[in-house]
Amino acid sequence: MGTLVTAELARECVRYAQMGWMRGTSGNLSVVLQRDPLRLAVTVSGVDKGEITAADSVVIDSDGLAVDSDKIPSAEAGLHARIARVAGAGAVVHVHALATVVAAEHWPDGVVLQDLEMLKGFGRQAHEQVVVPVVQNSQDMVELGDAFEKGFDPGVPALLVARHGVYVWGDDLVQARHRLECLEWLLRFKVETRDIFTGRHS
Repeated sequence: MGTLVTAELARECVRYAQMGWMRGTSGNLSVVLQRDPLRLAVTVSGVDKGEITAADSVVIDSDGLAVDSDKIPSAEAGLHARIARVAGAGAVVHVHALATVVAAEHWPDGVVLQDLEMLKGFGRQAHEQVVVPVVQNSQDMVELGDAFEKGFDPGVPALLVARHGVYVWGDDLVQARHRLECLEWLLRFKVETRDIFTGRHS
């Protein structure tokens, strides 16, 4: 696991912590190191993301288990690996931005987004109708992974987990971050204008 990768993971975590999206020790990030066999670098469990360092990462396999290390990966590591495998993602970001959780609460069958320019930053065109999938929360990563895969749309690089948070992915951590920032804006708009556009995109 290269020092550049671990340093980037730490740097991105600090950024999200400063935005209030990784409160306490919550949230986790991963980067794919190789595909065959699948290996990812993922942030470890129980570390304050505002104080995380390059040493606070561990290599995991396709089941989310640590490879040749006593470090404990994030509890969600298995879902990171599943997303990387199914979606072909190079990096996966999981945060607890409030707007993502509130949106999933209002639209548990999926959040519909359309006619918003910020969709371009999410990798879609403004006129397109995009449905961000929502799955019920579970501590079982296999169960969550099955729910993710069942509703997976290659054109929607995100998954909302009810009363938990959001997963967003991309080719690398920068693309995943840009997509996450745009999606958070889109969901905040959706939530804050819910009463104004009652019935529209409901």
